Amino acid sequence: MSRLTRFFSPIDMAGFLCLLAYGLLSWITRSSGDPSLHLFLGLSVCVASITFVLYAYHRRSPDKRFSVTRLIVWAVVFRICGLTGGPFYEDDFYRYLWDAFRFIQDGTPYGVPPEAFFDDMSVPDQFQRILDGINYPELPTIYGPVTQLVFLGGYGISPGSVTALQALMLVFDLMTIGLLLRLAPARLVLLYAWSPLVIKEVAFTAHPDGVAVFLVLVAVVLAQRDRIYGAAIFLALAVSAKILAVLVVPFILVRARLRVWGLFFLVLALIYLPFVLQGSTDLQTLLVFTREWEFNAALFSLVKPWMPNPVARALCGLLLTIVIARYYLVYRRMAPGTIVRGDWIYGALFALWPVVNSWYLLWLLPFAVIRPSAWAWTASIAVLLSYITGLNLSDMDMHPFAHPDWVRPVEYGLILLALAYDLFRRRRKSKLMPEQASAHPD
Repeated sequence: MSRLTRFFSPIDMAGFLCLLAYGLLSWITRSSGDPSLHLFLGLSVCVASITFVLYAYHRRSPDKRFSVTRLIVWAVVFRICGLTGGPFYEDDFYRYLWDAFRFIQDGTPYGVPPEAFFDDMSVPDQFQRILDGINYPELPTIYGPVTQLVFLGGYGISPGSVTALQALMLVFDLMTIGLLLRLAPARLVLLYAWSPLVIKEVAFTAHPDGVAVFLVLVAVVLAQRDRIYGAAIFLALAVSAKILAVLVVPFILVRARLRVWGLFFLVLALIYLPFVLQGSTDLQTLLVFTREWEFNAALFSLVKPWMPNPVARALCGLLLTIVIARYYLVYRRMAPGTIVRGDWIYGALFALWPVVNSWYLLWLLPFAVIRPSAWAWTASIAVLLSYITGLNLSDMDMHPFAHPDWVRPVEYGLILLALAYDLFRRRRKSKLMPEQASAHPD
């Protein structure tokens, strides 16, 4: 029996069951396109449940050896399923491929919207088809310079290939897992490495947020080792990949000297300078995004009916600023080396932001590995309900990006229930600690 257990350990049995789910998604997306919403959500819940049970098993039995090798092998296998499959419920990858083409042709992907090339006969047929698939073609690209360099890398591997981009995103994602193994026990890293949200959004769909998240985690690790200049450089790279990284910069550089901050701004300026000199950057479309877009909002959707759109956005922005500033004042008094609660920061952002796409949780989940919580990992599953839209339901009576009335109450209701459980457990633990201390005065 011991020999059998050696080759069929709980992690292998769980991994095999998850592989069946990811393998089925891969086969469907490769052969017939988008899976049904019922199937995708059902498989996601099953995989998440298996992962959570495996985590709970090793958490309650810390004497049971948790194999890092098996963790990584299965994580790689699941991601290969995404690589051999393809994007579903998404068309953002057309923009990534087009940006790389523009970068090669013009030396910059910025400034000119895709619609300007609709009648351009010099565009090769392959990229004309890609151009036809781009959403919001009236807007120039929104992706930062470092992310554009990754798109360019995909072009260098295979022009116009989404598989090449998926492969690059997987490399960054696997490096993120490697960094998390330096910051947290393997049984906690399991939650990220096997997460259906991560595998869907990175392996299948090639969303590039993972690039910036990896750079932020490099900065965290460097700051932990007191290599603050390196941390400043990687933070500048992260902000240049996606602006969301700016929220954690003050925390990671909280005790940095002015010259470290100067290095951060210098690197940031050097990255943007070539594009500024050519006349445009990603900031143009970022401003449009900030002013106008809305999708799957939480608190913003409750505020907006009572006031004009700009006022509602300003109010939510002010509340977010107050929350982060309050946490910053607390964080400054913490011991050096304390890792910032990125789950709190990005959790507050997504609670107040007008746009909450499921892949945005890629920013939150690595920090939820370091400090696990029921609400964060519940959110990683609940947010997948946001794919239930008029477009994916093929409901012609609904706006393409509208949800049925029940979706957001269920989505955010589940997260609130998990948050309530976290608060209850924390309060119960705080009451038990004095009793334990008196029973064990040593």
